[in-house]
Amino acid sequence: MTKAGKEPVLVLGATGTIGRAVVAALLEAGYPMACVLRPHHAGGGHGLPEAACPSFGSVAAALQDRPAAAVICCMASRTGAAEDTWAVDHAATVEAMTAAREAGVGHFVLLSAICVQRPHLAFQRAKLAAEAALAASGLRYSIVRPTAYFKSLSGQLDRLRAGRPFLVFGDGRVTACKPISDGDLARYMVGCLDDTARRNRILPIGGPGPAITPLEQGGMLFRALGAAPRFRHVPLRLMDGIVTGLTLGGRIAPGLRAKAELARIGRYYATQSMLVLDDARGCYDAQATPETGHETLGAFYHALARGEVAAPRGDHAVF
Repeated sequence: MTKAGKEPVLVLGATGTIGRAVVAALLEAGYPMACVLRPHHAGGGHGLPEAACPSFGSVAAALQDRPAAAVICCMASRTGAAEDTWAVDHAATVEAMTAAREAGVGHFVLLSAICVQRPHLAFQRAKLAAEAALAASGLRYSIVRPTAYFKSLSGQLDRLRAGRPFLVFGDGRVTACKPISDGDLARYMVGCLDDTARRNRILPIGGPGPAITPLEQGGMLFRALGAAPRFRHVPLRLMDGIVTGLTLGGRIAPGLRAKAELARIGRYYATQSMLVLDDARGCYDAQATPETGHETLGAFYHALARGEVAAPRGDHAVF
């Protein structure tokens, strides 16, 4: 049921992990809503509730049929490869902003990423360009930059179940993050609609602290499985060699270019923390990284180990 005083919201990227959580959070909060899906979902199988009011045309057409007071955009490229990310994270997102402005939408909430603070990769540059376009659009906006997702920190579960060691780069303490659950992030994004303090701002956000290193993540996963901790420390120079080899190969074989970009993404996450960057000091600051919600990575790992939740990563397995 919708609640009195709640204005309609249009969700973009509703079939993604965070998009689905946003749909659930909007419905739980009583917002009337609709969402725009890609044409291949028109035959069904998108798994969204009927109350999400899915449509399969353009954003402009959806806003004409069902005017909205706000748009929450969770669109993101599936792979992070350059061509894909500039088409989705930038071009499609900017097109949605234009449609929203022309339709008189009052507020645009954009899901970005905290890693754009040090933009070394194509998808980071595309997201930054979309952020800049939104800030210049004349729309009231909230740009949300979350830290690491639970699912992106769960990829080694099957390794550990098979009796293999948890892989960490270097000493396992090179990076840290404040992981955030899908639900806590979604509720924060929906909260941007009413919280005046979140308007026309870039909003870095993490889950409940403290910051956790990969070594600590591995220990938590072993405890969830009831297994003795075993770690394998991988030197960063190995990742450097893979990136260099694929980059050189990509100059000859175009098919290797996308793999080289994925390797660069993997190396980035192996060496950069998902925390607020202190530009003056040139380092990441856990204390300056805001926290939200109550769901913890440790509790998620226990539920994952018991088979109560899943963490499918699909094309984002490199993350």
